[in-house]
Amino acid sequence: MELIDDVLALSEDALWAVDINHGGAALLIGLLLGHDQPMVYLTGLAVHQASAAYRGQGKTDAKDAFVIADQARMRKDLGALRLGDEIVVDLKILVRRHTDLVNDRTRQINRLREQLLQICPALEWALSLTNKGPVLLLTGYQTPAAIRRSGVRRIETWLKNRKVKGAATLAQVAVEAAQAQHTSLPGETLAASMVARLAKG
Repeated sequence: MELIDDVLALSEDALWAVDINHGGAALLIGLLLGHDQPMVYLTGLAVHQASAAYRGQGKTDAKDAFVIADQARMRKDLGALRLGDEIVVDLKILVRRHTDLVNDRTRQINRLREQLLQICPALEWALSLTNKGPVLLLTGYQTPAAIRRSGVRRIETWLKNRKVKGAATLAQVAVEAAQAQHTSLPGETLAASMVARLAKG
């Protein structure tokens, strides 16, 4: 508020310009628009392209601020910022949250694959870790030896008790993959615990 008051004390005919219209700039934008201050928005790309026409080689906050102010003064084609519709703002928040969750899930699956490769490459190849069933299987069974000992029927029952669809097929696939490897790899015990933890994650 002090900044707004100071600027308006110098001139009541002020035009505010920003190159960020979300995140850290949301409070500033909300305050300015809440006080009926005119605002325009330049994209980061527009600022970058315009900077080439100004003196000075380096990129600094001061230079960017000057470029933004000068562009806002000269150009008449800049989009005006308005208070966002509540639904639009909510949707943006939800979309960003969904994107974060998808990225987190992708990282988790990649780590899971990496750890599983240290135990049984055939199992990593056979299981579709983007599906819930195979990931749930790995919370209880990680090593070829454990899968072979349990066998198809016991694993199928274990999966059915946890409401996994296609339990019989998944159990068969897991046991067949485990039959392809009868060698314990170095670090298997720790890798198995990590697989279980990631699968439960």
